Amino acid sequence: MSDKQARALAREQERDRVRRSRRKAILIAVAVVVLVVGSAALAYFTPLLSVRTIAVAGESSVSEQEILDRLDIPLGLPLVRVDTAAAAQRVATIPALATVRVQRKYPSTVQVTVQERVAVAFFDSPDGTHLLDSTGVDFAIGPPPPGAVRLVTDNPVFGDPVTKDALAVLDTLPPLLRDQVGELRASTLSDISIVLLDGRTVVWGSLDESERKAAVAIALLSQPGQIFDVSSPDLPTTK
Repeated sequence: MSDKQARALAREQERDRVRRSRRKAILIAVAVVVLVVGSAALAYFTPLLSVRTIAVAGESSVSEQEILDRLDIPLGLPLVRVDTAAAAQRVATIPALATVRVQRKYPSTVQVTVQERVAVAFFDSPDGTHLLDSTGVDFAIGPPPPGAVRLVTDNPVFGDPVTKDALAVLDTLPPLLRDQVGELRASTLSDISIVLLDGRTVVWGSLDESERKAAVAIALLSQPGQIFDVSSPDLPTTK
């Protein structure tokens, strides 16, 4: 065989090798696609990976059954078809819940994790005592828990600037002062006052410099008096 014929044979053999490699790659790709599509179809259309358990965590005052009712996920539904975002939104319509998370836990569990709102303040209304969390959300009507303070303001609703600032003042108080608070009064953004459990009043003013005002108030409360004005922390007064 001449050199020319040998080179031609080698080129043909190389082309055959490339064609075989391409066919093999195509067959592998097709097999992978079939496997993926088949697995997806199996998970989506069959009960093999279906919801068998719904686990709820974090609930206390809200009943598990109420959460399950709002969740509205039937047992037997293929897990891949569970719309976790929509389910979480349905559960989040329960006013007493601050956060809701819904997760798929393969092979067969839906995990619901909630965080309940904590009442830090309350206000009285003709229809009962309304409980507010630290953001001002009115989430329940019922007896206030220990530690919640009475809020006296013209418009105690979520988004009201005066209510928001009054609750923010409450949130900045150190435990030594926070534990003494019985009532929070706010008529304007610059007229916030704290009434202690023993009847003494701390005139706070606005939300500005609240941490400094708290430190001044703690020192001032060791002195005799009924009204302690820290609205200007550089010039506090006692009456």
